Amino acid sequence: MSNRGRRAFVREVPKNPMITLTEFSCEFGTSYAYISSPELYSYTEGPEFLLNRKCFEEEFRTHVSDKKWTELDVAQHRAHAMRLLDGLEVITREKRLKVSRAILYMVQGTFAECSSEAEVQHWMRYNIFLLLDVGTFTALVELLNMEVDNSAACSSAVRKPAISLADSTDLRVLLNIMYLMVVTIQQEDPADSPEWRATRETFKTELGSPLYNNEPISVMLFGMVTKFCSGHAPHFPMKKVLMLLWKSILFTLGGFEQLQNIKVRKREELRLPPLPEDSIRVIRSMRAASPPASASDLIEQQQKRARREHKSLIKQDNLDAFNEKDPYKSDEPREDEDDNDDNDNSMEAEPFPMERDEVMPPPILHPTSERVNFPKGLPWAPKVREKDIEHFLESSRSKFIGYTLGNDTDTVVGLPRPIHESIRTLKQHKYISIAEIQIAKEDEFQKTPLSGGEEDVEMCSTELLYQGILPSLPQYMIALLKILLAAAPTSKAKTDSINILADVLPEEMPTTVLQSMKLGVDVNRHKEIIVKAISAILLLLLKHFKLNHVYQFEYMAQHLVFANCIPLILKFFNQNIISYITAKNSISVLDFPYCVVHELPELTAESLEAGDNNQFCWRNLFSCINLLRILNKLTKWKHSRTMMLVVFKSAPILKRALKVKQAMMQLYVLKLLKVQTKYLGRQWRKSNMKTMSAIYQKVRHRLNDDWAYGNDLDARPWDFQAEECALRANIERFNSRRYDNNQRNPDFLPVDNCLQSVLGQRVDLPEDFQMNYDLWLEREVFSKPISWEELLQ
Repeated sequence: MSNRGRRAFVREVPKNPMITLTEFSCEFGTSYAYISSPELYSYTEGPEFLLNRKCFEEEFRTHVSDKKWTELDVAQHRAHAMRLLDGLEVITREKRLKVSRAILYMVQGTFAECSSEAEVQHWMRYNIFLLLDVGTFTALVELLNMEVDNSAACSSAVRKPAISLADSTDLRVLLNIMYLMVVTIQQEDPADSPEWRATRETFKTELGSPLYNNEPISVMLFGMVTKFCSGHAPHFPMKKVLMLLWKSILFTLGGFEQLQNIKVRKREELRLPPLPEDSIRVIRSMRAASPPASASDLIEQQQKRARREHKSLIKQDNLDAFNEKDPYKSDEPREDEDDNDDNDNSMEAEPFPMERDEVMPPPILHPTSERVNFPKGLPWAPKVREKDIEHFLESSRSKFIGYTLGNDTDTVVGLPRPIHESIRTLKQHKYISIAEIQIAKEDEFQKTPLSGGEEDVEMCSTELLYQGILPSLPQYMIALLKILLAAAPTSKAKTDSINILADVLPEEMPTTVLQSMKLGVDVNRHKEIIVKAISAILLLLLKHFKLNHVYQFEYMAQHLVFANCIPLILKFFNQNIISYITAKNSISVLDFPYCVVHELPELTAESLEAGDNNQFCWRNLFSCINLLRILNKLTKWKHSRTMMLVVFKSAPILKRALKVKQAMMQLYVLKLLKVQTKYLGRQWRKSNMKTMSAIYQKVRHRLNDDWAYGNDLDARPWDFQAEECALRANIERFNSRRYDNNQRNPDFLPVDNCLQSVLGQRVDLPEDFQMNYDLWLEREVFSKPISWEELLQ
């Protein structure tokens, strides 16, 4: 990989390629000082870098001498930043846009005065903390609110037959500044001063609190997404909105490492046993396996093997060395060894970099007879639920004694000694999740609303965000999935689909072949970034809501299922996934900040067609892993949703995804195959033994989980609808009890039994009743006879 390519993807490609890419990309490695945002800008926006510089220099030279920005002291920097902030409050739109561009140039690191990318990064960080200190971000939020509510711009965009980049100029400039500020401040740098660290924590708290327009900024961005999908604002630059939404959620709620720390702390507070292992570390240490072969692959491999035997130039030593490097290939050729077809870019024939050169040590040549293979332990500690122990005891008592004891898991009288040992082993590996405790507490609150007391709700950023998006959460989920559908590579253009290319298409369409190729790369890259942002948003929200309260997670997950998220993800994977992950839809020389620091080479059609030097697109691999994890979270322990995987014939789609030799992606594919194996029939299991073996090797074991056969007591298809309905009722009761103060049960409200205080209360009568009071007295009192004897009795 070239230095330029490595710089362009430095925020996504880890030093150890076997690191979990999802954690890395979501976490964006706080130890890295290099901050780059090449995906924020489309290649069509390239000319605007010089326009931003021009606007800044005009403002700068009007108030400051001929000195450069980098030559001024802190007081002068602050004074000019205050002048620019004042310029954002002028009435004239053109003037405001000019000042906004000048601020954007500052946020971009005043690159014209820098000679290297590292210098640009330094001034980006300095200028952003300076602008935040003078209050620029609050002013930007107010301007963004004003642009969102600009009905004239929305109506003009609705009437236009074709929307281009020029229709969203104001919004794009504001979103660019806000995104760069959030991403830069999010990164922790050991060289930061104590003042900057305090500023960072304050900004993080404010970003997740309802300080901006009485709601967290993430809720405002969700509102922009729904307004765009409803067709009322087709000019919104949706890629930038989604990227800012993703980074805001990531900054305020935290990434996966923070999630792990919160999980450990909550388990300690609930006095639960510690986690059996750190899942992030386990996945980092896992190795990818060779993908299972299909029938066509086996035939083609036999043909290749026959051709290979005629080649005498390859030495046997080299073949032995190749086998030595791959721990999943045996020394002797086998008939069922995997080999990909030509459409899959021959990843078996060409060494996979994450499996060969960068991870595996150089081969040690020694005779085959001396090679000893030691069995490795399973990567995951087994888990057992309380429910599993109850089922095991129920079946054992029924079999040996003929009676049951309900939920009693302690009495083992009359059971054989091997059953005693089995129960002891099960209890040794019993795992109680935080969700089980939360469900038990919620059931207690529902059963005893008066004596249960008040619930102590921690007002963390996750709780504030859930309260903000709760009223419109179904609409938010539908909007995100609509955009994901429009951006999926398997989607076909339809007249009724939403236009997500408003912030990438230029005003004038290309006239040459080179311009058309460049725009084609830009459009494909644009869609890939949208998929990446949406998948990260959904996964982060699901994980944080599940940890905060399981019913918050279930509410979001159920609306995703109702909005057809499961078939949508399966449709996304129903493509040549190897081609998607190896796509080269990027032009690294046009990425920021390389394009503003170095002299650009002349682009040709050949160079665009060849792409960059990266063998794999980490952006697309990141998206695939996120979508698989979302699918896992939606279907885990939900038999009705597992049956959806079976009905939509997901097994062959997921099996094709195993061709990607990346350990984390393979793990979540195998998890999805495991949950539906019992429904796929004996013939499928018989013909997919290599996949079954991989499931045994890589997926966590549930000690008495009969996943490989059709003997599961919970797999009763007639209960599927009842399962979803019961879950929905529990969710509604939870939301009503905790968040809906107006819908409380009147039977549980306090009653005033004092006659004097009741009669002494002032009752406001309606105006029409007061005007017709005499008529009411005549009709309801005087004209009706009263039997006083009966009344007194």
